[in-house]
Amino acid sequence: MLPDLVAIQREIYLQVAGIIKSFAAGSGWGTLAVMLPAGVVFGAVHALTPGHSKALLATYVAGSPIGVLRALVVSLALSATHVAMSVVIAVFALPLVSRTLGSAGEAPELERLSRGLLGLIGVWMIVRTFRTWKRHVHEGGIAGVFAGLIPCPLTLFVLTFAIVRGVPEAGLVFAMAMMAGVATTLSAVAVSVAFARGRLLDLVRDDPDWFDRASRIIEAVAGLILVAVSLAVFMSEAPGRWI
Repeated sequence: MLPDLVAIQREIYLQVAGIIKSFAAGSGWGTLAVMLPAGVVFGAVHALTPGHSKALLATYVAGSPIGVLRALVVSLALSATHVAMSVVIAVFALPLVSRTLGSAGEAPELERLSRGLLGLIGVWMIVRTFRTWKRHVHEGGIAGVFAGLIPCPLTLFVLTFAIVRGVPEAGLVFAMAMMAGVATTLSAVAVSVAFARGRLLDLVRDDPDWFDRASRIIEAVAGLILVAVSLAVFMSEAPGRWI
């Protein structure tokens, strides 16, 4: 399946590159309207490939006492940050790209920062499991931002291409469409997990003790996974790409 996703992305990228070239040659803003659907599809397909924190997003949502709406907020925060980081790097720090990106599609320092912050949230989830006070879920949006700190390489490539062609606005239009596509896929993951968690807890909702135990066990396991991922990234000389 992955080779097919890569082939689809390559085809869309070539089409987008052609549209940007045409716009740079003076074809007008109407040309960019054609790029919007392609950008959304590009983003949705791209988010299905490894490296978009889908497993970590699902883990966090499964372990947190949040509903479908808050799960959606987390996924949107992740998507927006993931694409926005590429925009910031391309527009404001293009000369630093080679230093920030260790190789194509990877950002080692930002990955360590992202996973380290998620590890702290994991520790908090574990600690919270053993506390008796009412649990809060305000860190949801923050978790999404932390998970999305790694820039989207394909958005960065397209933005760089547009900037080199002298039409950064075309790259920004593509970035917005890309964000919508990524958000579509990640939101589907987050909402599905939140819904499944809710149905699972419904099975024991009539027994307050079991309900509380089940909630705490799920949260503790999710926290342990986040901490384990964080430690794995810091202990590895070449951090892996997490699905």
